[in-house]
Amino acid sequence: MALIRPRLTDHHGISCAQSELDFAIPVFGEDIPLYVDPFLLWRSPSQQDNALHTSLINSFNHQNWLMRKGKQEDATRNLIIASECDEVGLGVSAKGRGKRIGENAAEAILKLFLQIPEYGQFGFNHFEEIQLFVDGISKDRVSDIACNFLKSFLIDYTVEQCLKLRIPLSKVRLETLHDYRQQKFLSDVEVELPVNPENGAPILLVPKRWLRHVPWINFEDYFSTACPKDDVVNSQGSDERVQVLLYNRSNYAMVADYVKAKERTAQDCQVDPLFKQMPVISARRKLAEIKKLPSGTQDKADKKYEDAQAQLMASLLYPHLDFADTQSRSEGGATIRDLIFYNNRSVDFLQEILDDYKSRQLVMEMKNVRAIERDHINQLNRYLTNELGSFGVLLTRNPLPKAMFKNTVELWSGQRRCIIALTDDDIELMVEVFDSKQRMPIEVLKKKYVEFRRACPS
Repeated sequence: MALIRPRLTDHHGISCAQSELDFAIPVFGEDIPLYVDPFLLWRSPSQQDNALHTSLINSFNHQNWLMRKGKQEDATRNLIIASECDEVGLGVSAKGRGKRIGENAAEAILKLFLQIPEYGQFGFNHFEEIQLFVDGISKDRVSDIACNFLKSFLIDYTVEQCLKLRIPLSKVRLETLHDYRQQKFLSDVEVELPVNPENGAPILLVPKRWLRHVPWINFEDYFSTACPKDDVVNSQGSDERVQVLLYNRSNYAMVADYVKAKERTAQDCQVDPLFKQMPVISARRKLAEIKKLPSGTQDKADKKYEDAQAQLMASLLYPHLDFADTQSRSEGGATIRDLIFYNNRSVDFLQEILDDYKSRQLVMEMKNVRAIERDHINQLNRYLTNELGSFGVLLTRNPLPKAMFKNTVELWSGQRRCIIALTDDDIELMVEVFDSKQRMPIEVLKKKYVEFRRACPS
């Protein structure tokens, strides 16, 4: 069985948690739901980021110069090329592949230099403003345009990070690469980058400090905080967005005031983390929700238990275990839900799990039952093969009956399979530790493992 949602680091055996790395770890075959926000480069205390923002804006505004030199076809082509950057793996594409904008959208962006005198004369200071004028341009396009114009830097950054972590590089050909000195896109450029082992596609790493869920300057924020809705929006129910975009083209001052306000509050523009732990009060609420649920399936108690445990465990075990996915599988006609975690090996206990049980990922099977039975243990045991290794956890309500605990010890003795149980009381202890900040919740899992090993024959 292959790894669940494999990441670049896991594939190459790199034992680093996401929280320890400067970049967002790519997941093979799917995008990370974050985007490069150019505003973060503009407001950054780093002179390098400021300089990169300047080069980004210069490259975007160069399209105005091309237009005025009668080279609109070149400018249109440049924007179409820049509108998609698959190598960075950012966005919401399930397959990690996007689609470029068409000529009409590119021409609509270029017309802003002609329609709005301020852009024609001075250019953009924040090209994200195109979201406020052109339909179909949103956070994904802003991010991809930024990445394409900054791709040379991202290549150097990626190589630097890979050499540091000893991630192998391969010779690949990029379809296009922007040359800042020539202000043009070069074709079929050979570089060395890490690749997706599933399809050989090149991968670019992106600094976490550039990433947000939504750009600081965006249409929804403008509409809710700055747009004079009474003057713009038709009460008859026609398309609000299109009306606002048309209004903005004739009323640039409204957009300019909005952008100035966003600049004044730049200190509030913060990086969005790839994963955010729930607050302690939310963890306590989830625990209370779990403890109130009856065992069994009545009124979908099993589904409620699984949902609550998934949310709670992802937070309690972070950053020592990065949450990978909730996995459903069938076993004897029953659908079983598992929690899958990346084994970052960030503490000695997790390194031991890898060394002794070959578990590059940890699987936790959720069972909302009064008492674990032999079939439950056998179900998880059959699942512990290959990449998942031979270490598994049962999340259940009560301690294992003596006979079932003896069964797990026998499994370890005969097959070196390790199955331990975390009960409601164990989860409560994890929440208490999470609240106190004195120790780490993962130590509760380690404690259960140590107790299990003490019961096994030496």
